[in-house]
Amino acid sequence: MRQKKGQTGAGEWVVEGRDGGIYLPQVDLWMDPKRPQKRAVVTHAHYDHLAGHEEILASPATARLLRLRLSKRTKIRAIPFGRSFSLKDGASFTLVPAGHILGSAMVWVKRRVERRESRLLYTGDFKLRGGMTSEKCEPKRAEVLVMETTFGRPEYRFPALKKVAGDMISFCRAALKEGKVPILLGYSLGKSQELLSLMGTAGIPVLMDAGGHRMCEVYRELGYALPPAKRLGRITQERVKGHILIVPPSMVRSKGLKVLEKRKVAVVSGWALDRGAIYRYGCDEAFALSDHADYGELIEMVERVQPKEVRTVHGFTKEFAMELQERGWKAWSLVGYTQMVLPLTP
Repeated sequence: MRQKKGQTGAGEWVVEGRDGGIYLPQVDLWMDPKRPQKRAVVTHAHYDHLAGHEEILASPATARLLRLRLSKRTKIRAIPFGRSFSLKDGASFTLVPAGHILGSAMVWVKRRVERRESRLLYTGDFKLRGGMTSEKCEPKRAEVLVMETTFGRPEYRFPALKKVAGDMISFCRAALKEGKVPILLGYSLGKSQELLSLMGTAGIPVLMDAGGHRMCEVYRELGYALPPAKRLGRITQERVKGHILIVPPSMVRSKGLKVLEKRKVAVVSGWALDRGAIYRYGCDEAFALSDHADYGELIEMVERVQPKEVRTVHGFTKEFAMELQERGWKAWSLVGYTQMVLPLTP
């Protein structure tokens, strides 16, 4: 069979990188496409994974969050973790927790090949280390692993959560002691709730933007006991005095925050490990806290899944595929060309 651009078909599975997502033509399954499809699995509720599909399949928590972010006309079907969903020709998939944010899922697909079962695992965005506000990642064994590699270079190794949390709390307390307002930049869904959980141990009152505050209400509805936080509302120096502000990065240059002349701003992101991160984000400090897997976790995911083949998507796909080849794995970047690493001896 002749392969299309953006398609790999070695072995038993054909995997296509199309429309910004993953398509498995043998079982007619779309996963995280960015262009509208008749039916697609959406692994989590971040905006960069959404499109106006006719029908969305997602975990119950993701389905609940999607209903806040998509048109009411969108058909959303909740598929509980661990429950098999039938596809064509006797194939099926099961959603398992990915550990990225609340409700995030990996897709474990099965099909019969010559009287035996063959399995594929698509990770979507994931992390293996535990978090305060997401389910614990539960990888499954599979012959083919399709994995995101956002931080797929050795320099991206995140410090321990306890250390990062301590550093952030120290940053906030120091700012308050100086008479300034500490501002932590994190996305409204996922990062903001994790920050609120961590900052709750500091005993400092928190104000959040409207989007993050609304998502916190859904988290509580779904059983997560988050610390209290007030909605930010109108911003004045006097009103926010003595509080920690948790807002999305897009607000850092907004008119609302510019009225705060006495402030100290920190971005919270895995990209904090990059040189010059504080200048890129226009802030005073950067903390390496991410809801993605770091380099070590990417390697660990491959070791736990024990695939025959790995296809890398998103981020440093070619670099990580070559690293896996050097470690003895069969690996390719799903898009673009991956140089094959050949052994020096027969």
